[in-house]
Amino acid sequence: MRITPDIIRYEFIGTEAKVAKSRHSGYVGISGKIIDETRNTFVILHEGERKRVIKDSAVFHFKFTDGTIVEIDGKLLVGRPEDRLKKRIRRLW
Repeated sequence: MRITPDIIRYEFIGTEAKVAKSRHSGYVGISGKIIDETRNTFVILHEGERKRVIKDSAVFHFKFTDGTIVEIDGKLLVGRPEDRLKKRIRRLW
């Protein structure tokens, strides 16, 4: 998978995720498959339980189907999934 700033437009439901950092210490270490996404949260299936993680307060590691692991700040992912497709991405380089 080629990593570009367009990665925030990706569909994250069904993707393996892990909370790498968070302002809320209880979120750190939660990992599993994303089963639902709302405007401000991800629902992650962690050890058979549904855990709701606030996007704005966490940094996520996503593992894609080809084995690529990407770290994304949750602040970039805030918004409804369908609206992220329309979002303009500012190039940093």
